[in-house]
Amino acid sequence: MLCYSSKKLGRCSMFYGWRLVAGLFVILAFSSGLGFYNHAVFIQALAESDRYSITAASSAVSVFFLVSGIAGLGIAPLLDRYDVRLIVVSGAIFAAIGLHWIGQITALWELYAVYALFGVGFSASGLLPSTTLISRWFVVHRARALSIASTGLSVGGMIITPFSAYWVSTFGLPQAASFQAILYLLGVVPIAVWLLRSSPAELQLMPDGGAWQTQPSPPEGVSFDVAIRDPFFLWLNLAYSFVMLSQVGGIAHQYGLITERVDSDSVSLMMMVLPLASIIGRLAGGFLLDRVPMFGFTAVMMFLQAAALALLGLAQSAVLICLGLALLGITVGNLLMLQPLIIAERYGLLDYSRLFAWANLASVAGVAAGPGLLGWLVGVHLSYHIPFLVAGGFGALAGSVFLLCLQNDTVSARG
Repeated sequence: MLCYSSKKLGRCSMFYGWRLVAGLFVILAFSSGLGFYNHAVFIQALAESDRYSITAASSAVSVFFLVSGIAGLGIAPLLDRYDVRLIVVSGAIFAAIGLHWIGQITALWELYAVYALFGVGFSASGLLPSTTLISRWFVVHRARALSIASTGLSVGGMIITPFSAYWVSTFGLPQAASFQAILYLLGVVPIAVWLLRSSPAELQLMPDGGAWQTQPSPPEGVSFDVAIRDPFFLWLNLAYSFVMLSQVGGIAHQYGLITERVDSDSVSLMMMVLPLASIIGRLAGGFLLDRVPMFGFTAVMMFLQAAALALLGLAQSAVLICLGLALLGITVGNLLMLQPLIIAERYGLLDYSRLFAWANLASVAGVAAGPGLLGWLVGVHLSYHIPFLVAGGFGALAGSVFLLCLQNDTVSARG
């Protein structure tokens, strides 16, 4: 860890950026455990309540992700103008309100409205502010810092989501959703207030712990107007929309697939395979990216995700299902991390938050379509065989689009 000297703190100690990374780790654990992986549990609980079909419940999750992406367009400029703690805390409050009401509503329009509110809060307290902060605080060690912080996404899925499933089965959806709302606030708000800071300059620090300059250089990079017209940006976003369609569709329906093919005593344990593999894969990827080309590594992860989803569609034994979930987890851990790294690497920090918000919106188009599409296919075929094969097909399409993007982009191909 690097040593810094700050006039405000007056001593040499660990670079504050690593404390911020630790805080983001915790925040992302709670926001993902309760607002990303948790949808697999909610879909089943809502469908079993006889109030909604599995197609309607899956569509509500699509509304959640779509609204979160659109909200990011408005949140991104606020990150450049206001204290990040204000934005993250406000987001946690909105998310908690939405979580609480998921267990209370009965009408279809109420389900969509509550999930939309939940989506706004998730966007303001999740990945968008987290990647923006890490891009500001780190340059040399950006991949490593992002891999550590974003590992919280998988830890949340591994630890919090099984508790969520237990609460729902034990106490029922209304009470369990209220528990989760309180947990969201407790997990995000205190850490945000305590550890988050909008930029190194706020503490008279430089990125990566460099020596403080009385007049820090302004952020470097490509302007938003230029970057948004770059063909690479457009093709990257298209590839990631397919990546997220297949990935989130698979994650949202993993619980249903497992319960369909494995005895009930093994379900909770198998629900931990994907997030655990995601943790291992993301941490390994963060260190590998110091040694391997980023763009080639991204292509490999896209095709590996396609293979994992296809395996899950075909697998019948617990061993093969675990293997498929593990491979999917490795790719989930890395692909979520690689998108912001690619954008920061290619376009710099000048308009990073706005560019990532637009890239995230493109991804969210796939995210929103994934659970609903697979839910509809499950309703048609009454099994998870075809839906997961379709998801694998979209994963292969993503990898193909990304390879075509690299072949026609000399700047990126050199990366």
